[in-house]
Amino acid sequence: MSQFPACPVCSMENTYPDGDNYICADCAHEWPMQAAAVADDSDDRIVRDANGNVLADGDAVVLIKDLKVKGSSTTLKMGSKVKSIRLVSGDHEVDCKMDAGNFMLKACYLKKV
Repeated sequence: MSQFPACPVCSMENTYPDGDNYICADCAHEWPMQAAAVADDSDDRIVRDANGNVLADGDAVVLIKDLKVKGSSTTLKMGSKVKSIRLVSGDHEVDCKMDAGNFMLKACYLKKV
């Protein structure tokens, strides 16, 4: 396993440094070392709602679609307001508390209020 990052284009790990750039031996893509170092340090990612607005911790959102809760007969209804959200990493980006319980939701089904 090399200590160099995988190629952002083809995801192969056959990369090597050349001056101030990394080069992928498989697809010949070049990218600067500085950009790779900055990308590794930042764990923050931008989460956007269905309209493209940036979401942050503590925002209020509204459901834009009826959502069936997996493994339950509960349905979260369109128009339900969630007052305080928390952003988490993973496939379901939003953690929230509603009257029906605690849920993990995808941001594409939410609209910022």
